[in-house]
Amino acid sequence: MDHLLETALFLVVLFVLLGSGLWIGLALLGVALVGMWLFTTRPAGDAMITTIWTVSSSWTLTALPLFIWMGEILFRTRLSEDMFKGLAPWVAGLPGRLLHTNVVGCTIFAAVSGSSAATCATIGKMTIPELARRGYPEGMTVGTLAGAGTLGLMIPPSLTMIVYGVAVNESIAALFMAGVFPGLVLALLFMGYVAVWSMLRSEALPPEPVLRLKDRLVAARSLLPVLLLILAVLGSIYTGIATATEAAALGVSGALLIARVQGALSWASFTESLMGAVRTSCMIALILMGAAFLSLAMGFTGIPRALAELIGRLELSPLALIAALTVFYVVLGCFLDGISTIVLTMAVIEPMVRAAGIDLIWFGIFVVVVVEMAQITPPVGFNLFVLQGMTGRQITWIARHAAPFFFLMVLMVVLLVLFPGLATWLPAQMRGPA
Repeated sequence: MDHLLETALFLVVLFVLLGSGLWIGLALLGVALVGMWLFTTRPAGDAMITTIWTVSSSWTLTALPLFIWMGEILFRTRLSEDMFKGLAPWVAGLPGRLLHTNVVGCTIFAAVSGSSAATCATIGKMTIPELARRGYPEGMTVGTLAGAGTLGLMIPPSLTMIVYGVAVNESIAALFMAGVFPGLVLALLFMGYVAVWSMLRSEALPPEPVLRLKDRLVAARSLLPVLLLILAVLGSIYTGIATATEAAALGVSGALLIARVQGALSWASFTESLMGAVRTSCMIALILMGAAFLSLAMGFTGIPRALAELIGRLELSPLALIAALTVFYVVLGCFLDGISTIVLTMAVIEPMVRAAGIDLIWFGIFVVVVVEMAQITPPVGFNLFVLQGMTGRQITWIARHAAPFFFLMVLMVVLLVLFPGLATWLPAQMRGPA
């Protein structure tokens, strides 16, 4: 059976299982079992057990549930309310006024969450009703939330970066640092769009009082706890004091302290946050297990090697390869979530990228940007689903207002290609083991 037919068989079985409503992790395991039965005499059960144990026992992955738990704890505090109170006085005088609270708020919460959907939900639960009460246009409110919520995947700690780092065996700490500048640049692009939009439609926004510097500084005190937590987590990684896993444990401790000081830490909220982290971690772990077993099954067929050789014979330049992969990931992201997309494709994509001489740390940031696009593209855009639940609007309506931010992410890909140092400079400056 040639590689084209084998690839088609894998894809048909995968889409049949996904179309049946089966969990993504179980669908990947099912496809891998079919591949093992058809293309190798090795006992499928033994291979599955060995592969699953190898993936699930990775020490690097211990950071994943800890960062998820940190976000779950903070989600149950009054953090979104405090952030709005602290940010509103500082952005009221900017073109776009309080719409910037969505972008800046998502940027800050992304640095303690790691999840796009959690970032979008946490900031949105405060800003959506508050901006509606003040008379801000709902379309722009929802659009900025959808776009800025994707920063949860870029700004460290990022769950997607952890999964990518495990998949390609790269330093999680270096990936975290690589995401800092691109994440901030992307946030500035979003704020720039809001400012330009507001200058063209100044009558659409209500007036806001501009406070004195002293009053703004007083209001900013409510941001101090989360800013200190961000400094502790990212600073410990950058200076080499802590690994990503140790920084995650520090983050959980800090989140519990913040919740306790705010009076939001009860036995009920503690157990809810813990169980929420367990559910999310188990979902991601199942996807990783299924993808690892599928990669093994595909390895027996030689499909990854054959595809890499095919791409090599095309003699694409690194730039052409990046352009092709951008289109590929955007299309794939319309049907799969970001983590599933990464673990499903890395077995095939990684050899191509290495052969092209592309830095894998830089490529990780590129992948995160294109996966961010998938968060706001129908039919499977997680941020769209979150905002639909919060507003009751149709997915297509939300996607239409989020579309400008999709194109800003395309611009971010261009900036990464033109200025690769955005992603590679900071990791190179890290002290301590990467």
